Amino acid sequence: MQDEYILKMEHITKTFPGVVALDNVHLRVKKGTVHAVMGENGAGKSTLMKVLLGIYKQDSGTIWFNGEERHFRGPQDALHNSLAMIHQELSGVRQLTVAQNVFLGREPTYGKTGMINYKKMYGDTKKLMEDLNLKINPKSKMGDLSVSLQQLCEIAKAVSYNADLIVMDEPTSAITESEVELLFKIIRDLLARGVTIIYITHKMDEVFKICDEISVYRDGKYVDTVSAKKTNRDQLIELMVGRAITNMFPKEIVEMGECLLKVDGLSKEGFFEDVSFDLRRGEILGVAGLIGAGRSEVMETLFGLRRKTAGTISICGREVDIKSARHAIANRIALLTEDRKFNGCFLPLSVRVNTVIASLHKICPGLFVNYKIVEEKARQMKEAMNIKTPNLDQVINNLSGGNQQKVLVGRWLLTDPEILIIDEPTRGIDVGAKSEIHKLITELAKLGKGIIMISSELPEVLGMSDRIMVMCEGRLTAILDASEASQEKIMYYATSDIESAIIGGE
Repeated sequence: MQDEYILKMEHITKTFPGVVALDNVHLRVKKGTVHAVMGENGAGKSTLMKVLLGIYKQDSGTIWFNGEERHFRGPQDALHNSLAMIHQELSGVRQLTVAQNVFLGREPTYGKTGMINYKKMYGDTKKLMEDLNLKINPKSKMGDLSVSLQQLCEIAKAVSYNADLIVMDEPTSAITESEVELLFKIIRDLLARGVTIIYITHKMDEVFKICDEISVYRDGKYVDTVSAKKTNRDQLIELMVGRAITNMFPKEIVEMGECLLKVDGLSKEGFFEDVSFDLRRGEILGVAGLIGAGRSEVMETLFGLRRKTAGTISICGREVDIKSARHAIANRIALLTEDRKFNGCFLPLSVRVNTVIASLHKICPGLFVNYKIVEEKARQMKEAMNIKTPNLDQVINNLSGGNQQKVLVGRWLLTDPEILIIDEPTRGIDVGAKSEIHKLITELAKLGKGIIMISSELPEVLGMSDRIMVMCEGRLTAILDASEASQEKIMYYATSDIESAIIGGE
């Protein structure tokens, strides 16, 4: 009788010095299904996948793939044996084109000459993108694309291998609602071809839409495998965290104060134009829109990372010309960027350095660094943010995504901002850490901070915002009061080129 499982990982144990990362865990994936792997950051999901791909060698246990016991020597060996993976953190080479990234290491050549056949490479990439309904130019440089388009390129690259099993690690962490639906269509097409998907995510709604079975892990241990149709959100959360989380969006009504920020006719040629809005003390202003809407570009301009071509910015009634990030910090603006790995964290440096680096000039104004004060400030933020790290000397790259995010929030709080811009605050972090980040945002609003929160997750925008600013193709199409907003209304304005159709929130 033919085995119904394409993959069986049995009794897998993996230890690192002082840490049992995987403790006798199991994973069984049926052929032609979408199998979710879930758990909080630190549960062992990534380690289990690295064992599967041969990046780590397990201390004990066996792996069966396509009916044979296998021990892959690394990702390339896995690829040659029909197993591909889309990684959560973007791994593309930013200096190369989309096509060069898709065919990196397997470039088509002119026969025995070994010379790269660029015409075929770009043609094959163009066809791949068309087949997947992705409007991405194969000749675009990867570094010129938005984070979301880079993520879609990674998905296309994995599909191009024609693998029997594709591991998708947080494939929707950087893409918006419409792109998620596009990914689901791609997945359904793959299933029709007999491909199996392992789907690692923290997003509950997606699990119940696309997955057949769910395996849950906690603290390096296997918890259970359940049918997506026979469980619900609350039961799944309790399996993941070992407790019930009753309020994912702990939004509180905060009395609004004075106008902190007024933006009038702000434009950046080629990216967005004529954007006007305001922000008051204690307000959480959500920002929604699809890929290419210009959300992040507007906020980067407010923070001085881009130079405006028109419009004015006023803080507490005083017009300012923000020319750099240093100038923005001096005006008490902070920006938590969309991609914490690429332009947020200094990955090789310690938690201590990452925490104080933006405020070092303030806490140590003289010629020399006062290490006692640095230690004190970093420790204060560690405790205030509830950052889980063995010590402040720990390299930040070794922390989970949720704890990295909390370090970055702590970094900006040390600059004592009045206006905090948070771009995708819960991207790629687990349900427990999401709840903590949401509570922190609410507490900051209660302290009178003005919060601008960009998010591709509509439930997050709806659950946390006082008003919601919607953008489409570089234009502001609506500002909605939270009381009148809905997912349908937001998507309508996010896909409608409505000139200055601002409603509500006056």
